[in-house]
Amino acid sequence: AMAAGAAGPFSLREVLDAFRRCVTEQREVLLEPYLSGWRGLIRFLQSLGAVFSFISKDAVAKVALLEGHQQQHGFVSLHTVLRLHRALRWLQLFLEGLRSGEPRTSVLCTDAYNASLAQHHPWVVRKAATVAFCTLPSRDAFLEIMNVGSAEEAVAMLGEAIPYIGDVYGITQELFAQHKLLDLP
Repeated sequence: AMAAGAAGPFSLREVLDAFRRCVTEQREVLLEPYLSGWRGLIRFLQSLGAVFSFISKDAVAKVALLEGHQQQHGFVSLHTVLRLHRALRWLQLFLEGLRSGEPRTSVLCTDAYNASLAQHHPWVVRKAATVAFCTLPSRDAFLEIMNVGSAEEAVAMLGEAIPYIGDVYGITQELFAQHKLLDLP
């Protein structure tokens, strides 16, 4: 059950492969590779230290919850999926920012957060998050954490991975919108 906080170093390649496997030809999102991609993203968040613990702890709990639900009942909680979905958007925007070449990671992270998760968090959490983002490591440190070689290789692989993450996000967003579920708390 603790597979959600899986050990081992972060690998951008694993995340890329998982999100690539997520979408079927029928444009459906498969849960297993989705959760696998999230386990990789959680390792990414955890490798960044305490700054992201408030997001990674929540993501670990949500992934574990979804795994449990699926094993026990064969279905998943929409609330849980929606929360991961919102966090995925923030990560997608942040990774796009890292790829863009902007050196100030705190700016990238704050912009990504404000464009995604912030609207779902109370003021006190938003404030704490933006203060925490000021302590982020450099862009080079982030690219090193990707574990795919040089900074150039990391940027290239981000370019490969981001469209898959974006695709999964887009399909899920459309589904939630169709069923008028985007405003669930």
